[in-house]
Amino acid sequence: MICHFRLLAGVASLAVVFPLVQTSAQQQVPPAPAHGQSPAQSQAPQAQPEPAPSAPTPSGPPSFPKPDPANFTATSPTREAVDSFLRESWGYDDTRLWQVEGILKTPVDGLSKVIVYMADKSGQQKMQGLSFFVAPDGKHLIAGDEVLAFGAHPFAELRGQLQQRADGPYKGSASKDLEIVEFADFQCPHCKEAQANMEKLATDFPKARIVFQNFPLTIHPEAKRAASYGVCVAKLGGSNAFFQYASAVFDGQDGLNSPDGATLTLNSAVMKAGLDKDKISACASSPETGKEVESQVKLAEDANINQTPTLVVNGRPLPVSTVPYDKLKQIVEYQEKLDGVTAQ
Repeated sequence: MICHFRLLAGVASLAVVFPLVQTSAQQQVPPAPAHGQSPAQSQAPQAQPEPAPSAPTPSGPPSFPKPDPANFTATSPTREAVDSFLRESWGYDDTRLWQVEGILKTPVDGLSKVIVYMADKSGQQKMQGLSFFVAPDGKHLIAGDEVLAFGAHPFAELRGQLQQRADGPYKGSASKDLEIVEFADFQCPHCKEAQANMEKLATDFPKARIVFQNFPLTIHPEAKRAASYGVCVAKLGGSNAFFQYASAVFDGQDGLNSPDGATLTLNSAVMKAGLDKDKISACASSPETGKEVESQVKLAEDANINQTPTLVVNGRPLPVSTVPYDKLKQIVEYQEKLDGVTAQ
């Protein structure tokens, strides 16, 4: 469902921090230790999570086991800090329940292992455990092979970074109070599929600033040229022309499968945007434009974006092509609330 930059990297990271259904996180992280398991026994991560301690099938909200003090051997992060982090990450889902079951020292000085049990209010799904490591700086977590933001406000740093550096064409408001940055690749089939959700977001959040950032992947040979054309269309025609161009490129995406087909597709898209194809082609071939595209790729890499399409909503990364629209809208609304943005 995703166009990958580093094979399957990123799937685990998004599943751990921003799971949209329980099984997403469960398939990507090690299990929590069983209740009463000693800290030493809990250090080695497992390949797959296991259910939390067995209990009778609940008919309502689950009853979490009482945390064992023996599983709280680290002084940082605090249980309150982990709860705040999970509330920011998961609070959009009012059916989700969780409990911090352990914060353990590890053999690495300052590196702590966090154990969380999670369930749903209905009790229809079995209680499950997940774990991740918090770095000594208290600002990052490690899950699988990913390093991610951690803290009471884990999305704030990336939000500020994108407010400063996300300079692509945009729809909607000039204000960055609610900024939705789309990292996309014109040759990525799932980026094309995601455009329907992007249109819905523009309609449902008319005061949002929706920014398009090029992230052409090396696995797509014509993506960088399409991005270069797009940079020039935006430069010479503005944001409105760019989004006309982008729509036409995605509609004719199959034409990017060969160099000659890409030339025809891109020239056609430029003309549909009302611009001169020869001027845009010359601009796209210039070293300056190449540097602009590389700058956008560098922003994606600095932001730890490693798959397309990815949305970043006020600093919160979301794999837009794998999220049902009603859930996506719910998360955007929740992020608005967290950030004190006036309701749209």
